[in-house]
Amino acid sequence: MSVIATAQDSGYRMVGGVALDRLAERVGATPFFAYDRALITERIAFLRTTLPTGINLSYAVKANPMPAVVQHLSGLVDSFDVASAAEMQVALDTPMPADKISFAGPGKTPVELAQAIAGGITIEMESETEAARVIEIGERLGIRPRVAVRVNPDFQVKGSGMRLGGGPQQFGIDAERVPALVAELAHTDVEFLGFHIFAGSQNLNAGILCEAQRKTVELALRLADESPLPIRYLNVGGGFGIPYFEKDAPLDLTAIGENLGGLLRDVIQPRLPEARVVVELGRYIVGEAGVYVTRVIDRKESRGKTFLVVDGGMHHQLAASGNFGQVIRRHYPVAIGNRAAEPATETVSVVGCLCTPLDLLADNVTLPSADIGDLVVISQAGAYGLTASPTAFLSHPAPLEVLV
Repeated sequence: MSVIATAQDSGYRMVGGVALDRLAERVGATPFFAYDRALITERIAFLRTTLPTGINLSYAVKANPMPAVVQHLSGLVDSFDVASAAEMQVALDTPMPADKISFAGPGKTPVELAQAIAGGITIEMESETEAARVIEIGERLGIRPRVAVRVNPDFQVKGSGMRLGGGPQQFGIDAERVPALVAELAHTDVEFLGFHIFAGSQNLNAGILCEAQRKTVELALRLADESPLPIRYLNVGGGFGIPYFEKDAPLDLTAIGENLGGLLRDVIQPRLPEARVVVELGRYIVGEAGVYVTRVIDRKESRGKTFLVVDGGMHHQLAASGNFGQVIRRHYPVAIGNRAAEPATETVSVVGCLCTPLDLLADNVTLPSADIGDLVVISQAGAYGLTASPTAFLSHPAPLEVLV
């Protein structure tokens, strides 16, 4: 899959087939996020041809909940997973059937649980307390809740950007406690579907992911053997990473697909013939299909160092500033979007408009010579950009978003 922006004869980068300068005029202001619908569609097609046909593909809405993006994906994926009531409403506004929407995440409030139950959404329960609330709300509303248990696995996944399972976790119910909970659910009026087991995110090592999938399936089978209820749903998570930095190599999806195919054919289908097997992806679907565009508003020299000061910053694109999960700060791919055909001739640092030294989008990068009014483009910005950033910080206006 090609990156979103490629150099053209005009010297401008293109997003969705539109030259960057024209797109900026169309949006009307900088900064903004732009997402390429064709690249999102291509990524889904790539997943469909590489993963086994028996795998259901779910989009994790939290990666990018822009309504237009979610609407576009509603016709391409099999299901959605949401992490808040607001995301749930975005998902329900699409043609996606409610019974193909799941709601995960710790700390769901009783009001959110009631909304989900009333909407016919599957609740992936994260604690015994949450399970008790679901049962009580279902009885009060006279609605049979659709539920699954999110499992905190008894193994860890190395090499993930963020660990979501193994050891003590706020995510899911410890694997050793799950059988007792399922046994209790068997005596209640809930529609138990199965398990969601997800151990880590942003992993570029296919071997590690394949091993995690094997362990996930082994755990699911152990839990299924102890369950008095049939397993009709198994979400094995995702964790597929995308390359952000210079030395990152793309994930070998072919190896992932072959591994999943073997597990599905030889293990899952013979043992859990009723189970709908789900791979849940967010970043891998939309991450490389987005750019963040911000304009140079000042160029300044300070003791031999050149700074490009832009009208955006970490309050819009926190991850690109290195303040969202990076142990060692490295910059995302950055370019001068309206000088794409020009050679890189100077070393600069790109800083935002916030009054903090943390607002650093790129440090000591070599770029074409840029001046006031030029457009700085940060790639790999399609996931965990705007909604993962502190937009209220210092009360600057929020950026716009466009699906091209």
